[in-house]
Amino acid sequence: MPRENTPLLTSQSAAAANRKRSTMFWTLACLYGASAVGFGAFGAHGLKKTISDPARIASFATAAHYQLIHSVALLVAAQAQNPTSGVLFTSGMTMFSGSIYALVLDPARFRFLGPVTPLGGLCLIGGWVALAFK
Repeated sequence: MPRENTPLLTSQSAAAANRKRSTMFWTLACLYGASAVGFGAFGAHGLKKTISDPARIASFATAAHYQLIHSVALLVAAQAQNPTSGVLFTSGMTMFSGSIYALVLDPARFRFLGPVTPLGGLCLIGGWVALAFK
């Protein structure tokens, strides 16, 4: 019979969970990085055919740029096994860049996403802070 002070998770299973989580963040970072390159190429070439406003095209490029930079930061978070910064970077990229992509492509339809962009930015900032204080 196990003692009352026996841990529910052994150190070996906790280490395995950390490796699994780091692998998940590593994979997400690679996918986000690849999609950032694709979005950047689309914004530089394909978007000009449908959108003539240079400010909207610049916003799309900014979203792709931030997504690419934070994909690399997510790789660092995965390597450092820092799940807090990993969650913050992932959610921040999704909210920040994702809302800008949607707002540029169809501003009337996705107007409700306007307040999501700064929340995503706060998550990105929080990811950097969490990475600093691992």
